[in-house]
Amino acid sequence: MARQNYRNLTHEQLIALLEARDRKKFGLIWEQEAIEHDQSLNADFVALDELPELGAGEGTKENLIIEGDNFDALRALRVAYAGKVKCIYIDPPYNTGNRDFVYNDRFVDKDHTWRHSMWLEFMFQRLTLARDLLAQDGAIFVSIDDNEGCNLRLLMDEIYGAANFVACFVWRKVDSPNDNKVSITPDHEFILCYALDKTHARFGRLSAPGIADAYGSIGEDGTRYRDRLLKKNGKNSLRKDRPTMFFPIKDPDGNEVFLIHDNGEEARWAKGTTGVQKHIDDKTLVWKQRTKQGKLVWEPYTREFAPEEPERPHPTIWADLPTMRQAKAMLREIFGTSDLFSTPKPLGLLERILQIASNPGDLILDFFAGSGTTAHAVLKMNAANPGQPARRFILISNTEATTDAPDKNLCRDVCRQRVANVIAGYGDTPGTGGNFAYLRTRRIPVTRVVRKIEHPQVWLFLQLMHFGNLVTDAPLASGRLMARSTSEESVFYPTSLTEAIVQRLEKEITESANVTIYTWQPEALATRLENPGVSILPIPQTLIDRFGARP
Repeated sequence: MARQNYRNLTHEQLIALLEARDRKKFGLIWEQEAIEHDQSLNADFVALDELPELGAGEGTKENLIIEGDNFDALRALRVAYAGKVKCIYIDPPYNTGNRDFVYNDRFVDKDHTWRHSMWLEFMFQRLTLARDLLAQDGAIFVSIDDNEGCNLRLLMDEIYGAANFVACFVWRKVDSPNDNKVSITPDHEFILCYALDKTHARFGRLSAPGIADAYGSIGEDGTRYRDRLLKKNGKNSLRKDRPTMFFPIKDPDGNEVFLIHDNGEEARWAKGTTGVQKHIDDKTLVWKQRTKQGKLVWEPYTREFAPEEPERPHPTIWADLPTMRQAKAMLREIFGTSDLFSTPKPLGLLERILQIASNPGDLILDFFAGSGTTAHAVLKMNAANPGQPARRFILISNTEATTDAPDKNLCRDVCRQRVANVIAGYGDTPGTGGNFAYLRTRRIPVTRVVRKIEHPQVWLFLQLMHFGNLVTDAPLASGRLMARSTSEESVFYPTSLTEAIVQRLEKEITESANVTIYTWQPEALATRLENPGVSILPIPQTLIDRFGARP
């Protein structure tokens, strides 16, 4: 911690300091009070403006690209997406000191006294917000290298809980000889994976057709199988090791069979009574006669059938994926140059992560979107599986403008442009199809939301809350009544309560099911509608409440 002059503290301040130290558990400590305040942190409400001219695709927009500081954008997303994101992947700045970490509109160099503490505070604020967006069975993957790898592991233990650590993957990022005049070169990076709740998380497995070869027998119906002796070998194989797993099993002659080792010691079965009974019930306990010491004896085997779609776990060492060289080559194909972004991740790396941690129809979030590789992977997977529900993406990227480059806009000119090119096609590569809406964050002081929030911003939030996407053909009654309906629900937002609007509402709700109306005058509307089957909620208070906490 930063040094303090304790002699200047009051008695109450000293007690508070000691109590805080007593509460501090094992874990990571950084100089939160000594570092320069992160100017991105604020208590404002954050609205979202759509920029239609920067979107892509026709019709309903299922995907989002958000331009703005990710601290702001993540808080805005809580209004509609708290608890709904299945997979988060981020590639944050590695804090190498080589002009990669922007803090308060300027790069942090490697000699800065509080470089690590500033990075930790920056990441802590954003990872904490991201946790609120994860679904109960969701997971987060974070790329990192040795500069902050150990610190990030401790930080994520603090935020997500050490018990929810899933794996540390090692990705080989270099596949070409290195002629640098050094003894050792770092050829790998890490990807830390944490679940929101490891007891609920479910991860995909790798297809492994070769596994079926281990099932060497073929039944009359062509099914492959193998028989395994119901015997525990090696360590902890004796009765004294697991007494409850020493019990008799009746052989085909009706005799009770116990397991005895060749050395004469009593041994235990490989399964308990429940497991053995299940095999008996399933008729997969197979008895075979063997000659032992000159006499025939029965031995039990469990019959295991080859899985229809053999799978195996994902390894944690990834040396089989494209490297940074291939990632830069792909950017050259898409843009004609790779100078726009210096550290892209390869498409195959993101596809691997999505194969592990997402299913068709899931929502994917990347709030350090960089060159847009995450969206590219989602679009490619959707195009390859047109009969499945489409995965959806939300990308967040800042402009990365600095005092030295005030006009830079990484989100618009690199991330957004790459995704648009992928959708439309580039070079000899056909387009994947798909869409996205382009949004920009706008801060509004909480005390001024009533006066400053605009109707399109309200309606955008309401669409995302109820439908998870955006359409442009929603206004009714000359734009004073916004409405969207599905077979499950109908949502209305009257921007005013004239007699004509109320009459139109009365007509619309009689033809709709599960109606919710958002209004600036909830009491007045409730009096005039007098319909107990309609939910009437206040604006902007509903949005403010959802902005501040997980629903």
